[in-house]
Amino acid sequence: MSIFRRFWQSPSRKDCVINFAVLGVFALIIIGVVLGTVLPKRHNALQLESDSLDLVSTLVEYSDVFSTTSDWSSETDEPSFTDYFEDAEDDSSVSIPSITSTAPTASTKTVASVTSTSKMETKSEVSSEESSSDLSSSESHESVSTENSPDYTTERALWGLTYSPYNTDGSCPDLATVASQLQKVAGVTGNIRLYSTDCSQLRNALQAISSSNLNLGIHAGLWISDGAPRMQSDLDEFIAAAKQYDSSLVKGVSVGNEDLSKGMSEATLIGYINKVRARLQTEGLGHIPVYTTEQDALFSQSLATVCDLVQINVHTIFDSAFTSIDASVQSVIHRVNTVKANVARGKLVRVGETGWASAGNTGPSPLTLANEISYVQKFRCAARKSELEYFYFEAKDALWKQGQALSEQNFGIFSAQYTPKFNFLDLSSC
Repeated sequence: MSIFRRFWQSPSRKDCVINFAVLGVFALIIIGVVLGTVLPKRHNALQLESDSLDLVSTLVEYSDVFSTTSDWSSETDEPSFTDYFEDAEDDSSVSIPSITSTAPTASTKTVASVTSTSKMETKSEVSSEESSSDLSSSESHESVSTENSPDYTTERALWGLTYSPYNTDGSCPDLATVASQLQKVAGVTGNIRLYSTDCSQLRNALQAISSSNLNLGIHAGLWISDGAPRMQSDLDEFIAAAKQYDSSLVKGVSVGNEDLSKGMSEATLIGYINKVRARLQTEGLGHIPVYTTEQDALFSQSLATVCDLVQINVHTIFDSAFTSIDASVQSVIHRVNTVKANVARGKLVRVGETGWASAGNTGPSPLTLANEISYVQKFRCAARKSELEYFYFEAKDALWKQGQALSEQNFGIFSAQYTPKFNFLDLSSC
């Protein structure tokens, strides 16, 4: 206070200058003290704000990982939120602020987009509450109806299925019926085998697959058991259908089915095969493999020579002795290997038919649904181990085969109404 008093009371100019100088120094000291106290705190506040923004940015970055990650197979295998931070800390290019709070676990985190690991249900983007509910329902096989959902397994169970579309009374199905059936078939296999082109079955199958974008390949067939006129009719329809739709969906064509066993001469059969191949080449469809399908015991080297692949029907269900389902399955594999070694000469060998009926009588082999299930399970695994292509016989029970043996009507994995005869999830593993 004395300084201020002296300033105001001094009359001389010199004293005024001195007083102003002293006051200026005093003011600078006060400003320095104030700034020295406030600025570090402000600096710390700015640094804290910067760190907070970095933390928020990091959390946003890793939350994007959760919103795009949808392919976890189970809760126990699913990476937790903290796993992503540990991975990032190992990467020197990523800077992660220190976090002391507990990160949310996989079971409590918010998921913005979920795709069920089971293909039974296809889910698009859903809210976090909906995704939690959907995950719970997809993890339980018992809660899913295989009758209402065509995609039964994450990997389709069978390499191929034989498919005869006829109605129970033997009449021809319409396009809508074929499309509905193939929707269900596509959940079990990626390949179907047809035996003929009658009833517009090839045309309907091509249209149904194309319009519904089904992941199915068609292995077509021409019926030649009724002679040359029927063969020519089937061939004409085959060419017309293949040209009308995407011919790349047609993976091959079998000229006949077990016609040697029906009494046709090998020379006649070979003549039909050569005629079909020549016609397809003329029509610009030469890329489609041509072959026949015959019982393994009747397939000769001469016949194999004119075929692009060797397709054989092997049914141990008709054997004169039965030991076990395992032995029946291994007998199929053995017979396939015999054809590979003695007939095929390096060409692909594929099974055109094998299966087990759920009812009827073919001899000593016990025909029950339990044995049908056991056979398809064990054969599927044996074929996979042997890297064998095959068509399982057949898609649905053939009640249209009226007057034939009961066993012939009960090979299907679906009933005649296309209801699964057993849980196809049982085929999902070996």
